[in-house]
Amino acid sequence: MNRQSAGYRWLIFWIIAFGYVLVYFHRLCPAIVAVDMMRDLKAGGALIGFLAAAYFYPYAVMQLPAGLLSDSWGPRKTITVFFIVAFLGSILLGVAPSASWAIIGRTLVGFGVAMLFVPAMKILAEWFTQKEFAFMTGILMAMGGIGSLTAATPLALLSAAIGWRMSFLAVGGFTLLLAVLVWRFVQDRPESGKSGSSIEKAAEGPDVIGLMDGVRRVLTTPAFWPLAVWFFFDCAIFFSFGGLWGGPYLMHVYRMSRDQAGHILSMLAVGMIIGSPLLSFVSSSIFKARKPVLVISSSMVLVITLLLAFFPDRIPLTGLYVICLTLGIFSSAIVVIGFTANKELFPVQIAGTATGLVNLFPFAGGAVFQPILGYTLEKYGKVDGIFTVQGYRGAFSILLSCAVVAILASFFIKETLGSKESS
Repeated sequence: MNRQSAGYRWLIFWIIAFGYVLVYFHRLCPAIVAVDMMRDLKAGGALIGFLAAAYFYPYAVMQLPAGLLSDSWGPRKTITVFFIVAFLGSILLGVAPSASWAIIGRTLVGFGVAMLFVPAMKILAEWFTQKEFAFMTGILMAMGGIGSLTAATPLALLSAAIGWRMSFLAVGGFTLLLAVLVWRFVQDRPESGKSGSSIEKAAEGPDVIGLMDGVRRVLTTPAFWPLAVWFFFDCAIFFSFGGLWGGPYLMHVYRMSRDQAGHILSMLAVGMIIGSPLLSFVSSSIFKARKPVLVISSSMVLVITLLLAFFPDRIPLTGLYVICLTLGIFSSAIVVIGFTANKELFPVQIAGTATGLVNLFPFAGGAVFQPILGYTLEKYGKVDGIFTVQGYRGAFSILLSCAVVAILASFFIKETLGSKESS
């Protein structure tokens, strides 16, 4: 395919999109194999919580460097090098003799896949026009939903067939393959140096804003902080439940098999896949605003966490499917609107810096609350080797508190759609 042809950008997009599938797979896969890992690694809930969270700490820390490296190295080199790091981490995770080595492996995975999202945004900005950018971002997030889906039932089936260790080794091989494809086919920008997006940027103004000045402008903008707080607490709920403790909860409280739990958790991914384009349409075409969609979604998450906190063992099977579906829409897919609102707060020259900074907060939320929930479950003790209903009630009460803070923050988020000013 001619690298200057219009179709070549779609080849680039789909390579990056499959990389994003892998990002979400790694993010949520512990929920399905947590019980097996606790058994094989002889680890308790708190330690497994830290193992799952070991993805989020480096992911959060690397968001700002991801923007810097994308601008200096370029997205192609950045993604390739760090996907090789993720490959090594996945292999180490698969052969880990102890929880300590598994934590190191998952930390390497977090470092590696952390360098996909921000470089991907830069690639989309170079190869697609501003109008196309929002649509392509929605597709990219939907591909993340497919990654969530593979981390549920497909992983449960794969793990049952070859074990969780061999599953991580296989995923490591796929990670390396994607690194090779990125290096071989992805270009940072059209060779002419021009794209619809680039032309729009030139029209908006040629002024270059330095990295540190961009960081300062973002962090000193009052409207940035309610959005950052909302990201922290909203994503803490999704990552804590969907990324780790949802699987053990279904297996411990409802005595489900791993496969049955995987079927229900797969609704989180279905919610992401449906919700990403749906919420974008609702925001842009129906409400013609960002804030109402964020407030309504936060209200739905509050209802979900109320049900989990007060009735953890009395939710019918259909209700469990609905809870996971709505959580996938209103706690995960909704971040498309959050990222769009954040992008609209700032000049295009510092869009990457703004994205990198706000992207710290969702993963910091997951990193903080996954082990907190594990500690809470341990505090309530075990019966016959499994966590108690009271323990899950206490853990989900913490998620309810997160939902309260998230909805309060959503009321203070600045409306950005149609606003030409940048703070």
